[in-house]
Amino acid sequence: MPRDAFDRGYCNRRHWLAGALAASSSVVLPWTHAAAASPVARQLEFYNVHTGESLTASYWEQGHYVAGSLAEIDYMLRDYRTGDVHSIDPYLLDLVYSLRLIMGYNGPIHVISGFRSPRTNAMLAQRSDKVAKNSYHVKGMAIDLRLPGRRLEDVRDTAMRLGGGGVGFYPESQFVHMDTGPVRAW
Repeated sequence: MPRDAFDRGYCNRRHWLAGALAASSSVVLPWTHAAAASPVARQLEFYNVHTGESLTASYWEQGHYVAGSLAEIDYMLRDYRTGDVHSIDPYLLDLVYSLRLIMGYNGPIHVISGFRSPRTNAMLAQRSDKVAKNSYHVKGMAIDLRLPGRRLEDVRDTAMRLGGGGVGFYPESQFVHMDTGPVRAW
């Protein structure tokens, strides 16, 4: 079973940024020491815009990731074109959870894309030069999302302040990309 993102040994930059953001916003982020020991459950609510499916899952409880909830999220964020399911990086869920907390957002996270099979990604990369051939979506380390009722620019800016990975801004398609790869923005 995956361990908490804090325990997984993510780079010191991420811990420093998380601590700085937590101190400046008075929000304890999931991968800080306090949250790693906290018994508070982490819950996410998703709505898949392509399948119409909804899911509310407490994916982290009593200091541990919940395997059954992670499996439900993996299915929810599957490649809707092929039906392929892949494990989603729990650190990505922690980033989305932090985004939701910091933005004070309690509604469903609208998912445009989660996992993508290599076949789907190759097809999309042929259609658009905005799709990376080695996309983090193929690794279960990326999500394209929107938070209804929140300005897309605010979602992007908050995701960038988290410093947890890549952030892409797609105003023409009305979504923000978040991944757990290197910190970068486009």
